[in-house]
Amino acid sequence: MKRIGLLHTVPSVLPSFEMSLRGAMPGDELEIHHTLDTFLATDAAVNGFTQENLNRLFFLLKALDLEHADVIVVTCSTLTPGVEKIRPFLTTPTVAIDDAMVSEVVRTAGKIMVMATATSTIEPTVQKIRAEAAGAGRALELDHIVCGDALMALKKQDMETHDRLLKELAGTVKDKEAIVLAQASMAHLEDAIRQISGVPTFSSPAMCIGQVKRILGFK
Repeated sequence: MKRIGLLHTVPSVLPSFEMSLRGAMPGDELEIHHTLDTFLATDAAVNGFTQENLNRLFFLLKALDLEHADVIVVTCSTLTPGVEKIRPFLTTPTVAIDDAMVSEVVRTAGKIMVMATATSTIEPTVQKIRAEAAGAGRALELDHIVCGDALMALKKQDMETHDRLLKELAGTVKDKEAIVLAQASMAHLEDAIRQISGVPTFSSPAMCIGQVKRILGFK
Protein backbone atom coordinates (compact mmCIF):
# COMPACT_ATOMS: atom_id res chain seq x y z
CA MET A 1 0.00 0.00 0.00
CA LYS A 2 1.35 3.42 -1.03
CA ARG A 3 0.27 6.54 0.87
CA ILE A 4 -0.06 9.92 -0.84
CA GLY A 5 -0.67 13.21 0.96
CA LEU A 6 -2.27 15.95 -1.15
CA LEU A 7 -2.40 19.67 -0.35
CA HIS A 8 -4.99 21.72 -2.30
CA THR A 9 -6.23 25.31 -2.35
CA VAL A 10 -9.11 24.82 -4.83
CA PRO A 11 -11.95 22.50 -3.73
CA SER A 12 -12.78 21.30 -7.25
CA VAL A 13 -9.29 19.80 -7.62
CA LEU A 14 -9.78 17.29 -4.78
CA PRO A 15 -12.00 14.73 -6.55
CA SER A 16 -10.47 15.18 -10.00
CA PHE A 17 -6.88 14.76 -8.83
CA GLU A 18 -7.66 11.69 -6.76
CA MET A 19 -9.56 10.18 -9.69
CA SER A 20 -6.58 10.79 -11.96
CA LEU A 21 -4.17 9.23 -9.45
CA ARG A 22 -6.32 6.12 -9.08
CA GLY A 23 -6.74 5.90 -12.84
CA ALA A 24 -2.98 5.98 -13.37
CA MET A 25 -2.04 3.54 -10.59
CA PRO A 26 -3.69 0.50 -9.03
CA GLY A 27 -6.42 2.04 -6.88
CA ASP A 28 -6.36 -0.75 -4.31
CA GLU A 29 -2.68 -0.01 -3.68
CA LEU A 30 -3.21 3.68 -2.87
CA GLU A 31 -4.15 5.40 0.37
CA ILE A 32 -4.84 9.07 -0.36
CA HIS A 33 -5.26 11.86 2.20
CA HIS A 34 -6.42 15.39 1.32
CA THR A 35 -5.68 18.69 3.03
CA LEU A 36 -7.58 21.76 1.77
CA ASP A 37 -6.58 25.35 2.59
CA THR A 38 -8.45 27.90 0.48
CA PHE A 39 -6.95 30.78 2.47
CA LEU A 40 -3.47 30.43 1.03
CA ALA A 41 -4.53 31.05 -2.56
CA THR A 42 -7.13 33.74 -1.87
CA ASP A 43 -4.90 35.72 0.49
CA ALA A 44 -1.95 35.48 -1.89
CA ALA A 45 -4.13 36.97 -4.62
CA VAL A 46 -4.66 40.06 -2.45
CA ASN A 47 -1.47 40.41 -0.42
CA GLY A 48 1.09 38.33 -2.29
CA PHE A 49 2.79 35.30 -0.80
CA THR A 50 3.82 36.82 2.52
CA GLN A 51 6.13 35.44 5.19
CA GLU A 52 3.00 34.60 7.19
CA ASN A 53 1.71 32.54 4.28
CA LEU A 54 5.08 30.80 3.99
CA ASN A 55 4.88 29.94 7.68
CA ARG A 56 1.35 28.60 7.23
CA LEU A 57 2.49 26.46 4.30
CA PHE A 58 5.41 25.16 6.36
CA PHE A 59 3.09 23.93 9.12
CA LEU A 60 0.69 22.34 6.60
CA LEU A 61 3.52 20.47 4.90
CA LYS A 62 5.07 19.40 8.21
CA ALA A 63 1.66 18.02 9.23
CA LEU A 64 1.59 15.98 6.02
CA ASP A 65 5.18 14.93 6.67
CA LEU A 66 4.06 13.50 10.02
CA GLU A 67 1.52 11.28 8.26
CA HIS A 68 4.49 9.24 6.97
CA ALA A 69 3.25 9.35 3.38
CA ASP A 70 5.40 7.94 0.60
CA VAL A 71 5.02 11.21 -1.30
CA ILE A 72 3.42 14.64 -0.78
CA VAL A 73 1.91 16.50 -3.73
CA VAL A 74 1.03 20.22 -3.65
CA THR A 75 -1.59 20.85 -6.34
CA CYS A 76 -1.53 24.68 -6.36
CA SER A 77 1.05 26.46 -8.53
CA THR A 78 0.85 29.60 -6.38
CA LEU A 79 2.54 27.60 -3.62
CA THR A 80 5.44 26.29 -5.73
CA PRO A 81 8.07 28.86 -4.60
CA GLY A 82 7.19 28.10 -0.99
CA VAL A 83 7.39 24.37 -1.60
CA GLU A 84 10.88 24.77 -3.01
CA LYS A 85 11.99 26.67 0.12
CA ILE A 86 10.42 24.19 2.54
CA ARG A 87 11.31 20.94 0.73
CA PRO A 88 14.77 20.62 2.39
CA PHE A 89 13.09 20.52 5.83
CA LEU A 90 10.80 17.59 4.98
CA THR A 91 11.64 13.91 5.17
CA THR A 92 8.91 12.91 2.69
CA PRO A 93 9.55 13.37 -1.06
CA THR A 94 7.51 16.46 -1.95
CA VAL A 95 6.32 17.31 -5.46
CA ALA A 96 5.02 20.67 -6.66
CA ILE A 97 2.27 20.36 -9.24
CA ASP A 98 4.27 22.07 -11.99
CA ASP A 99 7.73 20.53 -11.47
CA ALA A 100 7.52 18.06 -14.34
CA MET A 101 5.55 20.36 -16.66
CA VAL A 102 8.03 23.22 -16.42
CA SER A 103 10.95 20.91 -17.05
CA GLU A 104 9.32 19.56 -20.20
CA VAL A 105 8.13 22.88 -21.64
CA VAL A 106 11.56 24.48 -21.19
CA ARG A 107 13.13 21.47 -22.90
CA THR A 108 10.86 21.74 -25.95
CA ALA A 109 9.91 25.41 -26.47
CA GLY A 110 11.46 28.87 -26.56
CA LYS A 111 8.43 31.12 -27.17
CA ILE A 112 6.01 30.45 -24.33
CA MET A 113 2.63 31.90 -23.34
CA VAL A 114 1.49 31.33 -19.76
CA MET A 115 -2.29 31.35 -19.29
CA ALA A 116 -3.91 31.71 -15.88
CA THR A 117 -7.13 32.76 -14.21
CA ALA A 118 -5.47 33.85 -10.94
CA THR A 119 -2.98 36.72 -10.97
CA SER A 120 -1.23 35.19 -7.94
CA THR A 121 -0.23 32.17 -10.06
CA ILE A 122 1.56 34.11 -12.78
CA GLU A 123 4.65 35.29 -10.88
CA PRO A 124 5.58 31.90 -9.36
CA THR A 125 4.99 30.11 -12.67
CA VAL A 126 7.02 32.62 -14.69
CA GLN A 127 9.81 32.61 -12.10
CA LYS A 128 9.95 28.82 -12.13
CA ILE A 129 10.10 28.69 -15.93
CA ARG A 130 12.86 31.32 -16.04
CA ALA A 131 14.88 29.53 -13.34
CA GLU A 132 14.54 26.19 -15.15
CA ALA A 133 15.62 27.81 -18.43
CA ALA A 134 18.61 29.48 -16.77
CA GLY A 135 19.69 26.16 -15.31
CA ALA A 136 19.43 24.57 -18.73
CA GLY A 137 21.19 27.45 -20.49
CA ARG A 138 18.16 28.17 -22.69
CA ALA A 139 16.94 31.60 -23.84
CA LEU A 140 13.20 32.23 -23.62
CA GLU A 141 10.57 34.59 -24.95
CA LEU A 142 7.95 34.48 -22.19
CA ASP A 143 4.55 36.21 -22.09
CA HIS A 144 1.46 35.77 -19.94
CA ILE A 145 -2.28 36.46 -19.96
CA VAL A 146 -4.75 36.33 -17.07
CA CYS A 147 -8.51 35.83 -17.31
CA GLY A 148 -9.88 37.03 -13.99
CA ASP A 149 -13.49 36.61 -15.11
CA ALA A 150 -12.84 32.89 -15.54
CA LEU A 151 -11.62 32.74 -11.94
CA MET A 152 -14.81 34.42 -10.74
CA ALA A 153 -16.82 31.84 -12.68
CA LEU A 154 -14.74 29.03 -11.14
CA LYS A 155 -15.46 30.33 -7.64
CA LYS A 156 -19.17 30.24 -8.47
CA GLN A 157 -18.71 26.70 -9.83
CA ASP A 158 -19.88 27.97 -13.23
CA MET A 159 -17.58 25.77 -15.27
CA GLU A 160 -19.40 26.45 -18.54
CA THR A 161 -18.50 30.16 -18.35
CA HIS A 162 -15.01 29.40 -17.05
CA ASP A 163 -14.30 27.11 -19.99
CA ARG A 164 -15.87 29.39 -22.61
CA LEU A 165 -13.79 32.40 -21.53
CA LEU A 166 -10.54 30.45 -21.62
CA LYS A 167 -11.31 28.97 -25.02
CA GLU A 168 -11.99 32.47 -26.35
CA LEU A 169 -8.69 33.64 -24.89
CA ALA A 170 -6.85 30.72 -26.49
CA GLY A 171 -7.99 31.95 -29.89
CA THR A 172 -5.97 35.15 -29.40
CA VAL A 173 -2.62 33.38 -28.87
CA LYS A 174 -0.33 33.80 -31.88
CA ASP A 175 3.29 33.04 -32.79
CA LYS A 176 4.07 30.85 -29.78
CA GLU A 177 5.75 27.45 -29.48
CA ALA A 178 3.95 26.46 -26.28
CA ILE A 179 1.04 27.42 -24.06
CA VAL A 180 1.36 26.68 -20.35
CA LEU A 181 -1.89 26.34 -18.38
CA ALA A 182 -0.68 27.61 -15.04
CA GLN A 183 -3.39 26.07 -12.84
CA ALA A 184 -4.56 22.50 -12.32
CA SER A 185 -8.16 23.76 -12.53
CA MET A 186 -7.53 24.51 -16.24
CA ALA A 187 -6.08 21.11 -17.14
CA HIS A 188 -9.31 19.65 -18.55
CA LEU A 189 -9.08 22.27 -21.33
CA GLU A 190 -5.64 21.18 -22.54
CA ASP A 191 -6.84 19.40 -25.69
CA ALA A 192 -9.44 22.08 -26.54
CA ILE A 193 -6.94 24.93 -26.18
CA ARG A 194 -4.39 23.03 -28.28
CA GLN A 195 -6.97 22.60 -31.05
CA ILE A 196 -8.24 26.19 -30.90
CA SER A 197 -4.80 27.84 -30.81
CA GLY A 198 -2.87 25.37 -32.92
CA VAL A 199 -0.09 25.62 -30.31
CA PRO A 200 1.32 22.72 -28.22
CA THR A 201 -0.34 23.07 -24.82
CA PHE A 202 0.97 21.89 -21.46
CA SER A 203 -0.89 21.36 -18.20
CA SER A 204 0.55 20.10 -14.97
CA PRO A 205 -1.62 17.27 -13.50
CA ALA A 206 -0.85 14.46 -15.96
CA MET A 207 2.89 15.16 -15.90
CA CYS A 208 2.83 15.48 -12.11
CA ILE A 209 1.08 12.13 -11.81
CA GLY A 210 3.74 10.60 -14.02
CA GLN A 211 6.38 11.96 -11.65
CA VAL A 212 4.47 10.54 -8.65
CA LYS A 213 4.28 7.13 -10.34
CA ARG A 214 8.04 7.10 -10.77
CA ILE A 215 8.63 8.07 -7.15
CA LEU A 216 6.28 5.31 -5.96
CA GLY A 217 7.83 2.71 -8.26
CA PHE A 218 4.85 2.12 -10.55
CA LYS A 219 5.52 1.58 -14.25
